Amino acid sequence: MDGTFSPAAIFSAFLLTVALSSPAASLEPYDLLYDSAVQAFYKGDYTNVVRYMEGALGSYKEVRRTKVRCRLRCQDQHPFDETFSDLRFADVVLRRAACMNTCIEEKIGTQSVHKVSEDVVQDFHRRIPYNYLQLAYQKLKQPDKAAAAAHTYFQANPEHVEMDQNLEQYKDLQGVEEEHFVDREARPHQRSFAAAVSLYEKGEHEGAIALFEEAVVEYYKADSECRALCQWPQRFEGHDYLRYRYSLHEVVSDHFTQVLHCEHECVRDLATRPGRLSPMENYLPLHYDYLQFAYFHVDRLEEALQCSLTYLLFHEGEESMTDNVDYYRETLAHDGKPREVRICCSRGMVGGGPLVYDDVQLVQNSAALNGTQRVLLDHVISEEECSDLRRLAHAVTMAGDGYRGRMSPHTPNEKFEGATVLKTLQYGYEGRVPMRSARLFYDISERARRVIESYFLLNATLHFSYTHLVCRTAITGQQDHRNDLSHPIHADNCLLDPEANECWKEAPAYTYRDYSALLYLNGDFEGGEFIFTEMDAKTVTASVKPLCGRMVGFSSGGENPHGVKAVTSGQRCAVALWFTLDPLFRELERLQADEVIQALDTQSVWGQGLNINPKDEL
Repeated sequence: MDGTFSPAAIFSAFLLTVALSSPAASLEPYDLLYDSAVQAFYKGDYTNVVRYMEGALGSYKEVRRTKVRCRLRCQDQHPFDETFSDLRFADVVLRRAACMNTCIEEKIGTQSVHKVSEDVVQDFHRRIPYNYLQLAYQKLKQPDKAAAAAHTYFQANPEHVEMDQNLEQYKDLQGVEEEHFVDREARPHQRSFAAAVSLYEKGEHEGAIALFEEAVVEYYKADSECRALCQWPQRFEGHDYLRYRYSLHEVVSDHFTQVLHCEHECVRDLATRPGRLSPMENYLPLHYDYLQFAYFHVDRLEEALQCSLTYLLFHEGEESMTDNVDYYRETLAHDGKPREVRICCSRGMVGGGPLVYDDVQLVQNSAALNGTQRVLLDHVISEEECSDLRRLAHAVTMAGDGYRGRMSPHTPNEKFEGATVLKTLQYGYEGRVPMRSARLFYDISERARRVIESYFLLNATLHFSYTHLVCRTAITGQQDHRNDLSHPIHADNCLLDPEANECWKEAPAYTYRDYSALLYLNGDFEGGEFIFTEMDAKTVTASVKPLCGRMVGFSSGGENPHGVKAVTSGQRCAVALWFTLDPLFRELERLQADEVIQALDTQSVWGQGLNINPKDEL
């Protein structure tokens, strides 16, 4: 060593010294302990690797526990009452903030003001410390602890080939037993649920009931903790702090909007296993589904009825569960009540959430459309916006765009034309269309996304999967005696099999799509009605006549087969939107368009232009 130290190293050492010497401090900053452990690792000092890394993990968990306890306590001490005013609201917010700051500082001392970098936070989320630990324990000849650390890391990083090989080697080592392969970061609600499912599948229903009930309790506890952690400074999506020039009320509103978004994400987070991007579908309702069957098997029909009714709070009118409820009621000769559900909403409910924008009007809900997860809305966009988008469509769309270049992908009796958001922005940049119109296409698709996400009460972010400005034009001379459809009956995320009465969620279907929407730009044409059908693809359950500003939204699965009747005269234009809850399948062109918009908003220079990647679409 040359005897010199970097400013960052000196500052870290200073903070660690302060943390250790301060009388109020009971906890060392976990990022400093983590840094010390990493330095010890590269020096070959494995004893200190274990000492500092285990200390860092303990400190990280204690900081989280303290924040949760303090925030829940302060919310209870300073509630929002029914008498609402600006001053009362501000008073409660300030008192809560002061309470939380004081509580956290008393519990963890200097940790309360110590800022941890986002990189370190992500390392802990990805369980990187356990990778160091398994190697250190291996060097210290403690294979049982190495196996536990390796197993914990691998749960969140299942693609890590080397760790998979290490685990196989640990299984063959003397002194390593099966019980040593534990997930040290297992979440109690997921651990109990997995164990309960295992017992249920073995027919051990009494044991499964106990664990399912435990999983439900742990779930609600984890949900409360997750929501409490949202009560903290939030990142403002789409805003640059240095350029933020809004009023106090707008800043407060934005903050609480972000808090609500964070709380919505809790549902997704609690249902997502480590190392996975997508949550387990129907996670919380599934607990009650298993419970009602388990209680049925042990002849406890009162509890089975209660759990069935609770399940229907999430999936109102679901046919098989409704049949179960009828059976339990008939057998018991009386009705029951569902359990109290402390989550206001969950994915799978029929909808009915806020429409976000004042002008948007609900025309028909799922019941009126004779299905589930359906909605019809009017005035999503104005007449002027419809006209602008139609002019844009005439300027930028090309035959078959998005459909592998085929002129008429669904019927030879119509001309099909389309364009993507990114393509329209490129045309705007090149001066071929007004940039205002190109930007409008981007903005109204985001408006539609927000409305769908809000109305269907989704507790997770809805991402764009594909966005298409599309027009269908009847070909003159080819409309006599037509018996085909403009778009055949199909489902958007599965392969419809009318004969088997099934919809197979497999390739080549876009299985990652969760919600769909059609925003219409005009109604001055003949034919072209949007229709919902039964699974047989023949029985029409609802029909929608397109109008400017009208939007139909629905879940993308086999519960909503749909199609478009033949356009027999004129041109039918719409914005077609598909959405996913899985960020892994976000639309690439949309992400590129986001960057273009951000560059425009910050007056940046585009450089060499845009690269367009046409996306195939069925």
